[in-house]
Amino acid sequence: MKKRAFTLIELLVVIAVIALLMSILIPALQRARSQARAAVCLANLRQWATALAAYTEDYDGHLPYEHMVGITGFWLFRGAAISADDPNADTTALHHFETRRINLCPAATKPAHNGTISGTIEGTPGSTFGAWEITKPAPAFRGSYGFNRWVFAGFSEVPKIYRHGFVGPDILSFKNRSTVPVLLDSAMPWSRPSTFDVPPQQESGSLGIGDFCMNRHRAYVNGLFLDWSARRIGLKELWTLKWYEQYDTAGPWTKRGGVQPEDWPLWMRKYKDY
Repeated sequence: MKKRAFTLIELLVVIAVIALLMSILIPALQRARSQARAAVCLANLRQWATALAAYTEDYDGHLPYEHMVGITGFWLFRGAAISADDPNADTTALHHFETRRINLCPAATKPAHNGTISGTIEGTPGSTFGAWEITKPAPAFRGSYGFNRWVFAGFSEVPKIYRHGFVGPDILSFKNRSTVPVLLDSAMPWSRPSTFDVPPQQESGSLGIGDFCMNRHRAYVNGLFLDWSARRIGLKELWTLKWYEQYDTAGPWTKRGGVQPEDWPLWMRKYKDY
């Protein structure tokens, strides 16, 4: 009895079909995985919204005031303020919300070790898919979101003094809070954008808005706003947000300000204009 077997041509055809199916399925799986990570990231920011909203309710609509560079962010990301007056303070929770577990976007969980952060607080910056890490003051911790320092420093270029020196502005008095960013995907724990910030020539390649400008979620980053809504933000849209009171939302890097597609760095030209 003659035995049947695959010919070499038939085997090659089967391998080619399998390779074709894999080339179709793998990108789809990668997109699904990316979408799942972005959804978890938004869920993290919504939990931050609940924690910060609880704080403002307890303090009559006021957020903490940043009197030193990075101190407010350190306090928020770590949880309760570490103070000699309260040795029993829970350093991992803010208003009973565990902060350490919601401080990492699932797309950027491992430290990037990309340069150094020096000064009152020490550590290493993050990257598009890498977390920043604070090593001093100890204990070390990491995150992949950064806050808009202006929100915690008076929301104005003109220095202001608030009661007790530690209580910031009344956010209920702000107009259009849905356009004021508070916490975003970031390569740094904090940043202070300026009207004069230009797009980075490479991802996370400059300070200010550049710290938030990265292709972490397929042409978008996720962000939390002062009305406690969380949504995705187009990379070029970052230049249209109300970072502080005097910030020009129709500046030179917006369609209203006359920016042209060729004005953007090469890596950003394919993204949506705002």
